[in-house]
Amino acid sequence: MVKTLGAHKVIDYTVDDFTKSADTYDVIYDTIGKSSISGCVRSLKKKGFLILGPAGMSQMIQGLGSSITSGRKFISGAVSEKKEDLIFIKELIEAGQLKSVIDRKYPLEEIAEAHRYVERGHKKGNVVITIA
Repeated sequence: MVKTLGAHKVIDYTVDDFTKSADTYDVIYDTIGKSSISGCVRSLKKKGFLILGPAGMSQMIQGLGSSITSGRKFISGAVSEKKEDLIFIKELIEAGQLKSVIDRKYPLEEIAEAHRYVERGHKKGNVVITIA
């Protein structure tokens, strides 16, 4: 699925630990938060970027410290939307350049189950809550 979205290389975290390889990367985007920050930093090229989607406070502090000492960039935290950004994303979707992936849909009444599913850390796209 990730390759169909345009990724050049995909690593199955359930099979391979990319941080133990000699390969280095321009960008590491940890969407699940299962990789060690120090391992990720070692796997980045000198001017690489580590992006952590679901970072807690300790990961954010460790990432910032690693960024200062290693020269690699660390990105995480809350994102604020601007009207211009949302219009840009809308235009990308309409042009077919941005694809959303929906893993599962849950009715509002099953929102607790939806949260449990997401917290397991194995979702393969977005989880949608539908309101009738």
